[in-house]
Amino acid sequence: MTLLDAGPRTALTVRGLSKTYAGNLALDSLFLQVRPGEIHALLGGNGSGKSTAIKILAGVVPADPGGEIVVGDIAAGVSDWTPARAHAAGLRFVHQQPAVFPELSIAENLALGAEFPRGAGGRIKWSALHAHTQQLLDRYDVQATPQTPLRLLRAADRSRVAIIRALQDRDDADSGVLILDEPTAALPDAEVEHLLNALRQYAAAGQTILYVSHRLDEVLSVADRVTVLRDGRKVDTVETKGLTESALIEMIVGRPLERAFPAPQAEVSEDAALTLRGLTGGPLHGVDLTLRRGEVLGIAGLLGSGRSELLRMVFGAYPMDAGAITLDGAPYRPATPDAAMKAGIAYVPEDRQADALLHGCTVRQNLSAGSSGRYYRRLLWRHKEERADTQRSISDFLIRLYSDQQAIETLSGGNQQKAILARWLRRRPKVLLLDEPTQGVDVGARAEIYQLVRKATANGTSVLLVVSEPEELAHASDRVAILRGGRIAAVVDQPLEAHRLTELMNSSEDLP
Repeated sequence: MTLLDAGPRTALTVRGLSKTYAGNLALDSLFLQVRPGEIHALLGGNGSGKSTAIKILAGVVPADPGGEIVVGDIAAGVSDWTPARAHAAGLRFVHQQPAVFPELSIAENLALGAEFPRGAGGRIKWSALHAHTQQLLDRYDVQATPQTPLRLLRAADRSRVAIIRALQDRDDADSGVLILDEPTAALPDAEVEHLLNALRQYAAAGQTILYVSHRLDEVLSVADRVTVLRDGRKVDTVETKGLTESALIEMIVGRPLERAFPAPQAEVSEDAALTLRGLTGGPLHGVDLTLRRGEVLGIAGLLGSGRSELLRMVFGAYPMDAGAITLDGAPYRPATPDAAMKAGIAYVPEDRQADALLHGCTVRQNLSAGSSGRYYRRLLWRHKEERADTQRSISDFLIRLYSDQQAIETLSGGNQQKAILARWLRRRPKVLLLDEPTQGVDVGARAEIYQLVRKATANGTSVLLVVSEPEELAHASDRVAILRGGRIAAVVDQPLEAHRLTELMNSSEDLP
């Protein structure tokens, strides 16, 4: 490492940063400059190289020879970059799932990021720890005491504790670079703005922040500049002032917003694939709905309206107290998800981590999970057939990976979601239930997911789609049903407009 001569400095500069995996160039000569005291967003779709860049900066993934990393006045070639040197240079990282411990106190969580102060005989000096923690809480404006269990804090403040833990050894508010990887991905919507306000305060105090996110509205509200990567290469670095979300999407995916989603079906069969009459249970109080064959029918509703419960009820995973369902004209009332699957219903749940992924298993095993019966015959597992089907699915469903023997956890969020979607669509379902299918997914992967959905509808599958974002719902659906007060208040045909959907979700009146 070398100390640079005095003069104007950036907080972070990377030059010629490249990374090759198994002959594939994941990052191609990245040049990036982050100014002191700014919030600089790093964006890109699946496979764009942003995660690789962050891992190289952290020193956990070696870069190809020839690049350089400069943090403040310290410069080093990438071959000399290690986790210890990244830390010594002042880089601090907080990841999407910060390793905090809800049952421990704030003071204990912070001490685990440094060390417990000890006195004679190695005993912990709790008074010193609590005093130091209180200073940090005051500095970062967290309204709690050192002894407060972390679980009692709201989600945004738990994330702030993770940030404080990363920065606690920095005496100066304007030293080093804080690198946040999807910091709001695990937060409820109501908590996001609390964290963004905290980040604005940190930047105003001089803290430099490199911010990785897929939520473009957040980026435009909090970042000073944004760098966009695509296919391992830098597209551009631009100021966010005056930048629109549609222009940002075009930078990320390489095409305008209106072309990022497949066009709605020009013709949709009037045949009913699924009918719901008087569906009652939980928050639902008599839902009447008809899903046409080969269409995408969006479900719009506020939080708590019963959107997810509706999908789960159709899948046999939520109790139905009253009402009737027909599938392809025949009575249908699944007692279990297994019965729904046998009837031709597929379901992609909202929380893929908890409810869809097979953790600890390979990509191939995750893809095959919905079709295991076809491979296990006469007491033998047909590995060759499974391998061939897996390779076909990886190609057909645009899953980016290096090997189907990778653990599913190593894929990006978008590729995990495409693998889950592939698992179901390989079954050629009659009805596909999608609950927030693009949650935690960047805009490029989002467009690919909807391409796959449209391909399925062209082959006869009908789709019930729950999405919270009205703009996305308007682009992705053929029609949208407004769920309010436990009932369908309106069904809106093309042309669909986001602001109209928002009005109907919040209105107290039904359409005539």
